[in-house]
Amino acid sequence: MELRTLLCLGRQSDLAAACRDILSARWAVYAAEDFTQARKLSDEAGCGVGLVPFDRCDEPSSLEVEELVASCHAMEWVAILRDGCVMTEPFREFLLDNFQMHHNWPPAPASFVDSLEHAWERSALRRRRMTAADATGESTMIGTSPAMKYVFRSLRKIAAVDAPTLITGESGTGKELAALAIHRRSSRSAGSFVAVNCGALPADLIQSELFGHERGAFTGAYYAKKGLLESAAGGTVFLDEIGDLSLELQTNLLRFLQERTINRIGSTNSIPLQVRVIAATHVNLENAVKERRFREDLYYRLNVLHLVVPPLRERAEDIPLFAQYFFKKFSNEKQLRVQGFSHRALQAMISYSWPGNVRELINRIRRAMVMCENSLISPNDLGFEKRGADPDHITLEQAREMAERNAILMALQFADYNISQTARQLRVSRVTLYRLIQKHNILGRPDRRRTPPPGSQPTPHTALAKAIPTPAY
Repeated sequence: MELRTLLCLGRQSDLAAACRDILSARWAVYAAEDFTQARKLSDEAGCGVGLVPFDRCDEPSSLEVEELVASCHAMEWVAILRDGCVMTEPFREFLLDNFQMHHNWPPAPASFVDSLEHAWERSALRRRRMTAADATGESTMIGTSPAMKYVFRSLRKIAAVDAPTLITGESGTGKELAALAIHRRSSRSAGSFVAVNCGALPADLIQSELFGHERGAFTGAYYAKKGLLESAAGGTVFLDEIGDLSLELQTNLLRFLQERTINRIGSTNSIPLQVRVIAATHVNLENAVKERRFREDLYYRLNVLHLVVPPLRERAEDIPLFAQYFFKKFSNEKQLRVQGFSHRALQAMISYSWPGNVRELINRIRRAMVMCENSLISPNDLGFEKRGADPDHITLEQAREMAERNAILMALQFADYNISQTARQLRVSRVTLYRLIQKHNILGRPDRRRTPPPGSQPTPHTALAKAIPTPAY
């Protein structure tokens, strides 16, 4: 019977004790007094579910909790709201960003246990996926989006037969990983997987690299050499960027696909080969055929089975999973203080178009892990805040003004337009904040800009409305 592990955060012992009373013997309950101990227990005990209690809902220790959630990638988190918690809009956003669910304390035992069981199952699925990814290094395709589910179903079908396959998709989408996944699931998995980048090999060497040569076949051929096709005998050869092959080599490759034999350069002896061919390209081969840059008969020989790998922008649901996986994979490169991604960073990654696809995502994450100076990676660390305006049409002063205005707006929204809280967050005085609000012509929340009843004291929201000049329409 699999033992479930639950982590309870907080100095109060009643939460952990109550959980031990409610839960069955299948659960092991651990209590952590602070965030440091919580991270340690998460690693040592392999906790799958975490409980975080809140006595107040107006000013949660959001940064510390967000760091804890970000650093414990495989865990699911549940918030416990004690008596006296009054929901505010910032706190609702905080719950949505960091917790799978929340319960008022004390909860109904049956629903509470059911929710913990559900959270544990989700955590177990995430751990299994991350373990499988770690076992195979970078040679792993991950994703739960509808687009990737279709790719996985297609991979299983393609792997079941031994026919030439063409994989198409934009650069950086993972076409080689798809080819490797087909090989590993095929009857040739015990054989070699040989990858050939047709666009990277010099034109005068590619024929020798693919088909091999005999000793003395040309100047410098001091010994006989197997070609890459021959090295893949019994396995799979992956011809990446097949659209870059010259027409002469396309003819030789077509002959091999038809006859299943090769001739080394300098030899008249035919060598029979049993090897599966998987080709890939980011080029539209149908257009290349029309323009006579690619042989039509070779195209149909290669395109017996066809797999399209979608670009990252069409599977945005998978980006948080990618981010967690690569953060863990390259954790030895990061600064010690970096614990994960901020919510704004994840949102920025989801909304970005990713012209370089997964390859660009990996590069940005690795760079951010090294350059980040805070505990959580921000959009700026990923290089997103620097994009936007054309550098030819914006001055340094304008860039500073934009950054200042955005910082004030975000702080106001996070503090629910409370002037005192916003000033504390920005570490400026209330007078300075009012001046900056007027300088940038920032409007208060429309539902807060109402005239207070006669004799009442102005609230921070109405004070904010007074501080903002009414625009003339």
